[in-house]
Amino acid sequence: MPRSGAPVEQLDVLIIGAGLSGISAAWHLQMECPALSYAIVEGRERMGGTWDLFRYPGIRSDSDMYTLGYRFRPWRHAKAIADGPSIKAYIEDTARESGVDRRIRFQHRLVRAEWSSSSALWTVTLEVGADRHLEQLQARFVFSCAGYYDYALGYTPQWPGMAEFTGTVVHPQHWPDGLDYAGKRVVVIGSGATAVTLVPAMAMGPRAAAHVTMLQRSPTYIATLPSEDAMATALRRVFPSRVAYALTRWKNVARSMFYYRLARSQPELFKRGLRTEARKQLGKDYPVDTHFSPRYQPWDERLCMVPDGDLFQVIREGRASVVTDTIARFDATGIVLESGARVDADIIVTATGLRMAILSGVSLVVDGTPVDFGRTLLYKGMMLSDVPNIAASVGYTNASWTLKSDLIAQHVCRLLNYMQAHRYRQVTPRREPGMEETPVFDFTSGYVQRAASQLPRQGTRAPWRLYQNYVKDLLSLRYGRVNDPALEFRAQASSAVNAAPEIQRAGHA
Repeated sequence: MPRSGAPVEQLDVLIIGAGLSGISAAWHLQMECPALSYAIVEGRERMGGTWDLFRYPGIRSDSDMYTLGYRFRPWRHAKAIADGPSIKAYIEDTARESGVDRRIRFQHRLVRAEWSSSSALWTVTLEVGADRHLEQLQARFVFSCAGYYDYALGYTPQWPGMAEFTGTVVHPQHWPDGLDYAGKRVVVIGSGATAVTLVPAMAMGPRAAAHVTMLQRSPTYIATLPSEDAMATALRRVFPSRVAYALTRWKNVARSMFYYRLARSQPELFKRGLRTEARKQLGKDYPVDTHFSPRYQPWDERLCMVPDGDLFQVIREGRASVVTDTIARFDATGIVLESGARVDADIIVTATGLRMAILSGVSLVVDGTPVDFGRTLLYKGMMLSDVPNIAASVGYTNASWTLKSDLIAQHVCRLLNYMQAHRYRQVTPRREPGMEETPVFDFTSGYVQRAASQLPRQGTRAPWRLYQNYVKDLLSLRYGRVNDPALEFRAQASSAVNAAPEIQRAGHA
C-alpha cells in the first residue's frame, strides 16, 4: 500500500486485462480519445489472455479469424481456424505496432475497486509482483477486458475413487509442460470445444497416443468447417488486403447469423443437416444417433466446430473412439461406467468445463456498499445498473468474441468523449422501474448454470436486453445515441464546499 500521505497515481481510464479485448480497448482509446491517460493491468506475466493461459495440445480458435480478428487489423494468414500460438502472436504484434504494449503493467492483479461519488473516482487495489504486495491507484473510468472465466481454476467434478487412479489426471486449463502421452491410453472426459480439439490433436502426429477415448455424458452438436477460407484467398488475389479482409469478415458474419437463425427457427432441419454430415464422415454403420445427436436443441449450448472434420477423421481411422455413458467411479487403471463397462487409461483429461468469474473475481464497492452482481441488470451488454463509470467487454456466445468486444470498445470511447465534451464526471445506468428480468445467457451449459445466481441479469427490451446479433449491436453501439435516457450523468461539483453536483438524465436536458 502507498505510504501515508504519499500521492496516489490517477488515470483517466484503467483497462483490466491484456488479452484480445484489452488490446482492442487500448487501441480504440489511443485512436479515439488521445487526450486521456490510461494503463492496462494484467495479472499474468505475459499478454494474450486466454491464448497465453491455455497450452493444451491443438488449442485453436473455435471461430474463424476473419471475425475473431480485429476489425482494424486484418488477419493475413491462410488458416481461417488458427492455432493458439498464432493468435497469441497476432495479439502481440497488434500491441507492439500500436505502442499499446508500453502501457501494460504485468503481474498487476486487480482485487478490489471502490467508487466514491464525492470524488468521482475508483480507488483500485492491486496485488503486484511475485510477492503480491498491495498497491493502489485511482481511475476515473474502469474498463474490464478480463472476460468472464476464472483464470485461476478450472471446473473438475469429484468422482468416487479418483484418488485410487494410479495414472495422471490433468485439466486442460492447467496443462503441465512436457506431459508425455505418446503411445499411452488417453481418456478425455467431455464433449465441448476443448474435448473435440484435444482428441484429434492427441491422436495424430509423431507423439500420438496409442488410443484416445472421448467419454461424454451426453453428445454435443458438431459441425465441420474448412480450416482455410477459399473465398478469402480468392478475394486477396483481387483486392487490397484490407478490402478483402472486410469483405470476408462481412461474409462470415452473414453466414454465422444465417445458420444461427436457421438453428433456432428450424431446429429439426438444422439437426438433420448435422446428422447427415456426421454420417457422411463416419459411414452409414456408425451409431451417429448415439454419439452425435444431443437431447437439447441447437444453440441451447454452444455449437462445436471441427476444422476439416479432424475429429471425424481420427474416429474413422480407429485412432480415437467415442463412449457415451455416465461415470460410476474411478479405479486404479481407469474408469468404471454406469453401464458396467470400463475404459482403461494411463492419462485422464478432465475437459469438464470452466468456472465463471464476473470481472475476474474483483470485489466492487460503490459508496461503501458492495455490489451484488446477481441483482444488477446489464446495460447494452457492457455496464451494470447503479454502478458508475465502469464497463466490461463481453463477447458473443453464438459468434466470434471480438465482433462484440470491438463494438463495446468503440462505444466506451464515444461515451468518454461525450462526457469530456459536456464536462461530466460520472455516468450511471439506471434501470427502469418494474423491468422484467431474465437470465443474461440463454444457455443450458453447465458453466452457465453453476454461476447463474452470481451473474447479472438482462431485461426484456433495449437497452437492457442482449440480442446476440451483430447488426443490431452495430447500429446501437457504433451509430446509436450515446446520451441514452437510461443513463444518468453527473457534472463536476461546484467550487462551493459540499455543493451538490449537477445531475442530468440523458435526453432530458
